[in-house]
Amino acid sequence: MIGTSPTRTDGAAKVTGRALYVDDVPFEGLLHGKTIRTTVARGRLRGVSYRPGVPWEEFTIVTAADIPGRNVVALIENDQPYLAFDVIRHAAEPVVLIAHPDKGLVEKAARLVELDVEPLPPVFTIEDSLAAAARGDVQDGGDHVMKRYRVTRGDAAAALERAEVIVEGTYETGAQEQLYIEPQGVVAVASPAEGVTVWGSLQCPYYVHKALGPVLGLPPDKVRVVQTVTGGGFGGKEEYPNMIAGHAALLSWKAGGRPVKLIYDRLEDMWATTKRHPSKTTIRSGFTRDGRLVGLHIQIEMDGGGYVTLTPVVLSRGTLHAGGAYRCDDVTIESRAVLTNAPPYGAFRGFGAPQTIFAIEMHMEKSARALGLDPLTLRRRNFLHAGDVLPTGQSLAEDPELDRLLDDALEGLGPKPGGAWRGRGVSTFFHGSGFTGSGEVKLASVAAVELAPDGHVRVLAASTDIGQGTATVFAQIVSERLGLSLEDIEVVPPDTKFVPDSGPTVASRTSMVVGGLLDGAASDLKAAVLAVAAGTAAKDFREAARAYLAGGGEARFERRYTPPPGVSWDDTTYTGDAYAAYAWSAHATDVTVDPLTLQAEVTNFVAVQEVGRVLHPTLAAGQIEGGVAQGIGWALYEDVVLKDGAMANHQLTNYILPTAADTMPIRTIFHERPYAHGPGGAKGIGELPMDGPAPAIGAAIADALGVVVPRIPFLPERLMAALDAEKVEAAR
Repeated sequence: MIGTSPTRTDGAAKVTGRALYVDDVPFEGLLHGKTIRTTVARGRLRGVSYRPGVPWEEFTIVTAADIPGRNVVALIENDQPYLAFDVIRHAAEPVVLIAHPDKGLVEKAARLVELDVEPLPPVFTIEDSLAAAARGDVQDGGDHVMKRYRVTRGDAAAALERAEVIVEGTYETGAQEQLYIEPQGVVAVASPAEGVTVWGSLQCPYYVHKALGPVLGLPPDKVRVVQTVTGGGFGGKEEYPNMIAGHAALLSWKAGGRPVKLIYDRLEDMWATTKRHPSKTTIRSGFTRDGRLVGLHIQIEMDGGGYVTLTPVVLSRGTLHAGGAYRCDDVTIESRAVLTNAPPYGAFRGFGAPQTIFAIEMHMEKSARALGLDPLTLRRRNFLHAGDVLPTGQSLAEDPELDRLLDDALEGLGPKPGGAWRGRGVSTFFHGSGFTGSGEVKLASVAAVELAPDGHVRVLAASTDIGQGTATVFAQIVSERLGLSLEDIEVVPPDTKFVPDSGPTVASRTSMVVGGLLDGAASDLKAAVLAVAAGTAAKDFREAARAYLAGGGEARFERRYTPPPGVSWDDTTYTGDAYAAYAWSAHATDVTVDPLTLQAEVTNFVAVQEVGRVLHPTLAAGQIEGGVAQGIGWALYEDVVLKDGAMANHQLTNYILPTAADTMPIRTIFHERPYAHGPGGAKGIGELPMDGPAPAIGAAIADALGVVVPRIPFLPERLMAALDAEKVEAAR
């Protein structure tokens, strides 16, 4: 079964409309909820008033004073309230919740709630935040820097002193909207006696489970979270469902346990929820005259928005990928994330790595021009090979074969088109699979398989299918191990009442880590069944399984995560094996720039990747194609425009992204090299394709224009500014 492309197990239900998304699930006595948000980026809440025009006595109204437990979204720093009650730290911050059986009346009532907010001076950029902190204008008496990291190997300062050529550059990336097809949505039923159950469009049921207990003052056994069929996430439904689930639960709690549905429309979803962290990365590199990289100093700054959310782990991954796919013995990487008065930034596919990989790849383009070398030559001269050591001190046991990946990517493009205003570019990179460092050990994820009385097998894991095909791949893994057909495998929908905590559906860990646990559990099940049934006349596994259960055999088999042998990490020094495995890739693209409008267009794209064994080729290719399309959007079109700290272009008429009609065919090539500790040899795949498109397109634009553009998206005005700056520099 591994390596084949069976029909998706959820495909028929989705294409025929039988699949129930959260807005489709029927409930009796349903109330419709709405969130009232501030439009001020920073201030103090002085009061709330309700203008006449609706029968307010019929409404359920919740403010911070109504919260039965702790008014905090339980995550990393626990700094974000469910409902603001004093300090306002960003526009679109929730203050009041309302609910009523009539959805239209709820919309009318929302316009009649007035928030009295005393404005305070906001900060909207990384530079402004640091300047405010320097002059003592700190918010809530705290530090403007949310998190810092420092990774060092060797002596970067000394290496830069002796370098023959020094190249410096600063590279910036903007925010990006996840833009999943289905907006955020939940239904909650909550009461002191019965506890709380939430049905939702979400990625991480146990994140929501752990967040709901504190806000309602309930023990874990009184909290249940059920993932409904989910129309996309890309990280946007990783931690944000904690917030919306809490809001729906609070409304239901005050409404005496009536079900409350809270579904965002597209405008609210884009205006109020998390996005990719904007970043600014400054690199100072030292080379020999023939292009050997001898010293590297990297300074990373990310905008965290108004609250911490997942910023520390996003910054961590960005830090650990910042050195790129290049050998350098003397490296210092320093990073920090700062508070601004924008809505909090959060998880998005790639999780910090796309920002810093863009920076190091564009810096290699700039360095090649400073050295008078072809950019491909400079990359090849500095590629990582077996035995080389990453900035954390992790040694590469196997050669990533980056030259081969790059050769295949360039060959896949074919001959380079001639003529002016055309360019060809590449990017070469890696992405760590699974949680960083000791993260997987701390999660201690559990997954299980269970024998049903008729001999079929249930798969029990909290990992969610948000469109990427988790249910199908899990069924394949267990089917392969047990020698059963897919029809004999039932993947139980994620529901915290029935499935163990296998960790969040993030970090390119689902197939490699959770799939590995299921493979191990299925192996244990198989060994137990065969040992008992060895003396019977059973003709197949299902018959043997029934005999095993009839004899009193254990039905459920669990596996808990243990790290692969030889993998170690020190959180204090931030050294060691940052990831148990890495996926490697080369992207190559051709770009045409319109000489009149300076609009760049991708005309050809090839993605080559080594992700271990490919479990389901069709789904894997879909992951690559989708990630590349998102990367093209981030590179060329998707410009989140903030006005007074809020997204001004929060609708699809003015937030531009590539549609299917705008996206050229993407050629996907896999190099298979099975990973010994992944199920069937698999490593992570989902985030990898997001990392490479932007720098490859940037390299192609540099080839077409003769100038490196240091900021994305590559809008025409930014290309013009870069050309003008180049002319000024040439005149000097």
